[in-house]
Amino acid sequence: MSQTDIFLASRVPPFLMASLQANFALHLRDNNPAPEALSRVRAIVGGGEAKIDQALMDQMPALEMISICGVGYDGVDVAAAKARGIPVTHTPDVLNDDVADLAIALMLAIGRQLPQSDQFVRANRWVEGAFPLTRKVSGAKLGIVGIGRIGQAIAKRAAAFGMDISYNARSAKADLPFTFVADVVELAEKVDFLVAITPGGAGTRHLINARVLQALGPQGYLINVARGSVVDEAALIEALQNHTIAGAALDVYQDEPRVPEALRALPNVVLTPHMASGTAETRKAMSDLALANLQAHLAGSPLLTPVPECRT
Repeated sequence: MSQTDIFLASRVPPFLMASLQANFALHLRDNNPAPEALSRVRAIVGGGEAKIDQALMDQMPALEMISICGVGYDGVDVAAAKARGIPVTHTPDVLNDDVADLAIALMLAIGRQLPQSDQFVRANRWVEGAFPLTRKVSGAKLGIVGIGRIGQAIAKRAAAFGMDISYNARSAKADLPFTFVADVVELAEKVDFLVAITPGGAGTRHLINARVLQALGPQGYLINVARGSVVDEAALIEALQNHTIAGAALDVYQDEPRVPEALRALPNVVLTPHMASGTAETRKAMSDLALANLQAHLAGSPLLTPVPECRT
């Protein structure tokens, strides 16, 4: 296996990087591999933010599979891969808990103003008077945009806070005890906290737009642990600046890792660096699964977790 040529399309966790370096002939995107090297590549490995389009695949005539270390894979042209018979895999489920945990943490952080109150104490402003009152989270109305496994994990945690939970999805889920709302604007109108956890891609681009933010209103908060593309970032900045909504807590952005200065300057936001799955335990599990998919393909065994489009 040490002679198998692998192309690394983006950064991956150190656990996976170490395994790739130890077991394969690894070609790094950042090093601009020569055409001769690309012609030998049998597999592409990348993180969830990897951009793998048809033009890149066309440079690799021997390409056999793509292994993504992440649940999201909207940067991969899956249709182009399938047209060449190239399966794409990802790493679902192993990160559900961490993403759901961070969604709840962000909700608490923006509602209770935790980063702001930390700075209040550090700046010794407490001696000047009490910190302003914040927003109660327990018992509040929660809207979840996307009710897949992670959305359901968020709902399970929110239920423990006594929250009134509604969700938006392509269709109602008969086995869920929560309220289905078919229209995202209508969902935003009825909730205090709106959490985005829908997949990225063209179908959900700017799903959270100015109309949704207007519906969420001056007492409402947006939490995004989905993809930056799901939210119209310019509309969000305007809504935050004008207090159209009360605040936002974001883990993902339109042009990562470049976060607009206007967003960074706002006092009514909590910002984290796309770290929802960023625990050592989960990144190790993701790395193991991405590597297992790669090894399964090279061994001629069934893939463990192909993306939905590649399961038939």
